[in-house]
Amino acid sequence: MPITVDQAEKLLAENFAPWVLDLGLGVEEAGEAHAVLRLPWSTRLAREGGALSGQALMAAADTATVIAVASARGGFVPMTTVQLSTSFQRPVVGADVLVTARLSKLGRSLAFADVAMTADGALAAQATTVYALLG
Repeated sequence: MPITVDQAEKLLAENFAPWVLDLGLGVEEAGEAHAVLRLPWSTRLAREGGALSGQALMAAADTATVIAVASARGGFVPMTTVQLSTSFQRPVVGADVLVTARLSKLGRSLAFADVAMTADGALAAQATTVYALLG
């Protein structure tokens, strides 16, 4: 059974490094094979030129995948990133980003996900992730 948004928010608060929490991510949805997080716009996350930094987007994709896996498993399990590949398609300036992680395969020891990052209704970046499930 998937976890609730409240459970996902608690999981986020209890299992991530302080600098990840500083991104201000909020859980919008948690489902059987997906999670949607909101990365709020902040000038603190912008790079020169005013666009949202790629590092912030990659951290958000990584975090959304963990929430999606936890939701699919019915709760948090220890896991670690094996692979994260990100393609940036357009800059994000002054807009929140919705980060949607969808599991394409959840096995006993590995999880695979596709992550879409959209701002103002348009795709800004996409990622693929692979996680090793440790517990």
